[in-house]
Amino acid sequence: MASDKSENCLAWAAKDESGVLSPYKFKRRDVGKDDISVKITHCGICYADVLYTRNKFKKSLYPVVPGHEIVGTVQEVGFDVQRFKIGDHVGVGTFINSCRDCEYCNDGLEVHCANGVITTFNSVDVDGTITKGGYSSFIVVHERYCHRIPDGYPLALAAPLLCAGITVYTPMIRHKMNQPGKSLGVIGLGGLGHMAVKFGKAFGMNVTVFSTSISKKEEALNLLGADNFVVSSDTEQMKALDKSLDFIIDTASGEHPFDPYITTLKTAGVLVLVGAPSEMKLTPLKLLLGMISISGSATGGTKHTQEMLDFCGTHKIYPKVEVIPIQSVNEALERLIKNDVKYRFVIDIENSLK
Repeated sequence: MASDKSENCLAWAAKDESGVLSPYKFKRRDVGKDDISVKITHCGICYADVLYTRNKFKKSLYPVVPGHEIVGTVQEVGFDVQRFKIGDHVGVGTFINSCRDCEYCNDGLEVHCANGVITTFNSVDVDGTITKGGYSSFIVVHERYCHRIPDGYPLALAAPLLCAGITVYTPMIRHKMNQPGKSLGVIGLGGLGHMAVKFGKAFGMNVTVFSTSISKKEEALNLLGADNFVVSSDTEQMKALDKSLDFIIDTASGEHPFDPYITTLKTAGVLVLVGAPSEMKLTPLKLLLGMISISGSATGGTKHTQEMLDFCGTHKIYPKVEVIPIQSVNEALERLIKNDVKYRFVIDIENSLK
């Protein structure tokens, strides 16, 4: 089902390790029988966009069109598409293909596909082409990897849910961090951390925010509704939390000690890592004596993603975003590196990518 819409896709791409993005055109594949074409209205900016445009993992496939927090409107559907129709509001997250046949795919956990997930950008797709992400005018994707945005949910606010939101929601559900009255600690108050606070409060939990900066106290308590704020370098404040938390979700990617946080967990408490520090240093005896579990998690599959979007729609959970035009994307990436954003940049693709 070729169409004029599939001929040219306007985008911004990084051409080399400088990571500087500039206008770029390429051809999206034609819409297949199970595909939908999505006119992109907004795309969130994730730290992964920095890492891949600047080749930090030494596996960038230039030109890199980043972006995996994609929302928009269905503009074309393949003849076998069952779930969507033209005009529907949809989202595309961190992956756009998988084997669809392994135990993880069969369980809606495609992000852990045994044969390797195909990511939304900088991945080799089944046809040998390099995937290109949401800093672009439209995307063609199999309907399985699209998610319905709840009616009335603002598209600009939906974008961060497709990575930041699902990355904290998945482990919270898996480890039963949705029990009213239980206590949750959140380390870091960036794109992921502020969503963890919002989910924790929506689940009826008592939420404590850990931060290295006292400057975030007002926002944590008054803007996001946390119950408690602790400066993690203050030993007295940390000691006051000794054995008081049921769960901790750690969103910090910078180097940080783990023992002080583990000490705040109750017996059989759980610490889930969703940030990516280069190493973990901790005292194993603290785990043994406290019967502590440490777990990792990365985004989520299609099942949890749709569940999370519906939950946000029902409970009116909205990320805090700063909307920018595509022309400001290089400045935004620099600001992201400096943590100068509250709490997620979202590119207004529809009105600025011309």
